[in-house]
Amino acid sequence: MLEIQERFDTVGYESLVKAAGSSQLHITEALDRGEVIGYIAYSYGSERTVVYDYDDCGDMMLCDGLVRSVMLKSVLKGINHMLFQIEDESKFETLRKLRFLSGDSRQCGDLESFMNGCQSCKSKKDEKKG
Repeated sequence: MLEIQERFDTVGYESLVKAAGSSQLHITEALDRGEVIGYIAYSYGSERTVVYDYDDCGDMMLCDGLVRSVMLKSVLKGINHMLFQIEDESKFETLRKLRFLSGDSRQCGDLESFMNGCQSCKSKKDEKKG
């Protein structure tokens, strides 16, 4: 069963700690039967959440879940903006396919509306069933 859990240490993610600089790095991992199958590394600021890297092992739906988990936690902290500061340029393609980013932008704004938009889609699906 897939679980998405925040780690409370950064062991094994030392290169990402360096990328985060003075910001406190957070790691959320995707686990399948206790085995790590993906992660997302980020930090919270007062105005935005910065994503430094993610690994989804090529699974676009896993990327979606990891990013949305960080979006939700950001919104709960009152942060409504996300910046993707990822070195691997190829990872932006997946983020664009999932519509987290558009064009050449590396920013996703209005996270609260983005998350509410997901609820709107769910409501529409529920209406079709009923």
